[in-house]
Amino acid sequence: MPERETIGDVLARRGVSRRALLKYTSTLASVMALAPAASRAMADALAKAHRQSVIWLSFQECTGCTESLTRSFNPNIGDLIFDVISLDYHETLQAASGFAAEAAREAAIAANKGKFVLVVDGSVSTKDGGIYSTVAGKTNLQLLQETAKDALAVIAVGTCASFGGLPHADPNPTGAVPVSDIVKDKPVINIPGCPPIAEAIAGTVAYIVTFGKLPDLDQRNRPRAFYGDAIHDRCYRRPFYDQGLFAASFDDEGARKGWCLYELGCKGPVTYNACATIKWNGGVSYPIQSGHGCLGCSEPDFWDKGGFYKPLSTNTGNDAEIVGAAVAAGAAVGVASALIARHRKRKAQTAKAAAKTEGQP
Repeated sequence: MPERETIGDVLARRGVSRRALLKYTSTLASVMALAPAASRAMADALAKAHRQSVIWLSFQECTGCTESLTRSFNPNIGDLIFDVISLDYHETLQAASGFAAEAAREAAIAANKGKFVLVVDGSVSTKDGGIYSTVAGKTNLQLLQETAKDALAVIAVGTCASFGGLPHADPNPTGAVPVSDIVKDKPVINIPGCPPIAEAIAGTVAYIVTFGKLPDLDQRNRPRAFYGDAIHDRCYRRPFYDQGLFAASFDDEGARKGWCLYELGCKGPVTYNACATIKWNGGVSYPIQSGHGCLGCSEPDFWDKGGFYKPLSTNTGNDAEIVGAAVAAGAAVGVASALIARHRKRKAQTAKAAAKTEGQP
């Protein structure tokens, strides 16, 4: 392949038409919540762009983030690797191993200095010099520092890389920290989730390739296109929440009717992600749709926040506190209305029980 071959050249060589490219970019624009007119601009930009060199480092992780990426359906893994990016190093997906693999990483850095995108999944061990997680005789800390210094930008994929994740949870024996604690001189984009949604990973990389800049980020450096709304705000169970209709157990009548899982510990009101809109497994479902409350896995310290199956009001101490937290999270109206509805429901139940008792002979 010619060194300066563009993505347009690659597509033409593979028989991909302009019409097919426009269809592809229309999908990307939709995934990234861009205006419809952006799809044509994306098609033009992609056709002229060179394939983006990507180096992917895996640290303290479970390979779930890579598994998620390989299940991407818009754009799919074949589109991403063979058309849009040049995945020059990835321990799980590459054919090379040992010395050849490390030589490939070093060659990619040298050939694309200041231009490649570094993707990291997994937290970084720092205790005792980071000796608790190593690759090819180097600690994760060393690999991150020597690779990141020549990168254009860093994408922290998954909650472990973004916020420390499970390795960072108490008591944190390896001194695990997020990527942003180490990399201070380059932009770091966080794509949290345990694992993150595949389209959030693929869409973010495609956006950088298309526009040559970072997407709009929120206060936690997450792409707003995927993390701009609380799961709760897009949840199909939200109307039941507003009415104060909550499942009391995973197998009661309310659960069978699809009532809100708030009282079973759902963290949807304070968790920002696209699970309720993009969903999982090709857009088929997501945890709440499968009958399980949100664990809040795309938020910092989700593992240590008081229990997965305790309602938010229990975790924070009282309902006033969760309303305050929801104000900061942008979901105050829904939380307040639900608390009022729940109070009315319980009051009505108490009155009904009292009336029944008074009516007994």
